Amino acid sequence: MQLDDAPESSNVTDSRGMGGKLAIGGVGGILVVILGLVFGVDLGGLRPAAGPGGPPDKETLTFTQKVLGTTEDVWDSEFHKMGKRYKKPHLELFSNSVDTGCGRAPSSVGPFYCPADQKVYIDPTFFEELEQRLGGSKADFSKAYVIAHEVGHHVQRLLGYHAEPNDNDASVRLELQADYLAGVWAHHGQKKFNFIEPGDVDAAIKTANAIGDDRLQKRSGGFVHPEKFTHGTSAQRVKWFKDGLKTGDASKEKLDQFFRARSSKDL
Repeated sequence: MQLDDAPESSNVTDSRGMGGKLAIGGVGGILVVILGLVFGVDLGGLRPAAGPGGPPDKETLTFTQKVLGTTEDVWDSEFHKMGKRYKKPHLELFSNSVDTGCGRAPSSVGPFYCPADQKVYIDPTFFEELEQRLGGSKADFSKAYVIAHEVGHHVQRLLGYHAEPNDNDASVRLELQADYLAGVWAHHGQKKFNFIEPGDVDAAIKTANAIGDDRLQKRSGGFVHPEKFTHGTSAQRVKWFKDGLKTGDASKEKLDQFFRARSSKDL
């Protein structure tokens, strides 16, 4: 991924190395809300809690600032087409655990977006686990896809798309729509910054395929339970990322189709 010409966002906070230990109790139902916002399952059994780690590296910070900067540029333009103003989200890099508007979260939950404070939270050590334990990719464009997916949840919030608690079908629709929005970002970002290099799209697809509900359920328990899906199958996640990348269509008509289908299984 070539980001030399990408703008650096000023909306990234680096609090790595400052996270404390997760207290027992006090999280309760709050964590139920944010657990699996990326994957639909608690990754605690697959991924140990992150340790204190070394000092934050400048390379990761700069990369994150540039990726978020491209999302800001793309969504500024797309919201302008809609006659709307894009309110930029903040992104926090953390290690071990982090206090959020949605409660305190351990790094084992993976990257997530908290609608209460409109922030994306990422422990960068997650990407090693994504590749080594889940079969995804830690290539730069794969990391950018994950960031763009979480920003997609912010875009959804601004546009009024949401799901009620415990509504798995609506959750799947939103997650697939966020994958689609990540593809829309890549489509327009490529036109603006020419940042996609050979192998990049394959890396993102490898990650999308690795984090489908069916794949994760097989990995964690050996059985697939479609009634418990919250993020969609591997095939669905790949399909919608690729569709967004191909079309770049962020129109209301296109985004509404995720909720017009009779069931999320039909998407």
